[in-house]
Amino acid sequence: MTQMNREWAIGKLKSFLVTAAISYVPSPPNSVGFSYYKFNNPKPEVQAAAQIVERILDRVIPDWRTADWEEAKKQPMWRHREAANRAVALLEAEQELQENLGSGAPQLDAATLHPWVWGSVAGLWSSGHFREAVGAAARAINAQAQSKLARRDASEAKLLSDAFSTNAPTTGHPRLRLSVDDGGDTFKNRHDGAGNFARGVYSAIRNPIAHEEGDELEEHEALEQLAAFSILARWVDAATVDTAT
Repeated sequence: MTQMNREWAIGKLKSFLVTAAISYVPSPPNSVGFSYYKFNNPKPEVQAAAQIVERILDRVIPDWRTADWEEAKKQPMWRHREAANRAVALLEAEQELQENLGSGAPQLDAATLHPWVWGSVAGLWSSGHFREAVGAAARAINAQAQSKLARRDASEAKLLSDAFSTNAPTTGHPRLRLSVDDGGDTFKNRHDGAGNFARGVYSAIRNPIAHEEGDELEEHEALEQLAAFSILARWVDAATVDTAT
């Protein structure tokens, strides 16, 4: 999932708190129990602001809709305002909290993955279909490789292990070249490694997803698998095609 723009989120939350401000309306004279609270701004304006804020709150405080907070009686959208105040406090203290409570490790932004990968899975990812997203990324790379090599007779691990072979290209078997063949070990190691890597990700990641029923992947696990396919996508994309003459 991409990193949140913290300053933007804080601004939206604070703006919502102003838009959703309420005023106390006491009971009419000589009556009891008819007091209430009302929005200071038109209700449609408050509802429109709430639509954006709800998305932010879902990211910052995932359980805000059901959290066991003390209810503010008769106050409309009390939970939204409570959550917004809490979210502002969390976001404003985010750096301090990370430094003191977190590992400080860098975070992977899915949007920086190779476009063949993230461009093919963004919609699935946002809806929580992580397992299907990894499968879609694998299929996208296969399609791009087939197109680049002008081959439809092979796919996935078989296609790419053949394409990264250090053997000279033959008719119907073009090669992907990450560097010029100078006869050295680096050329051989790089292409053998790429071919083995392709076999690995398709055999150990893609095949179980395609052929076995299983529980939904955890988001972090799926992101790691996408990162593996992103590496492969960059190699395929950057490679030149060497064909038989």
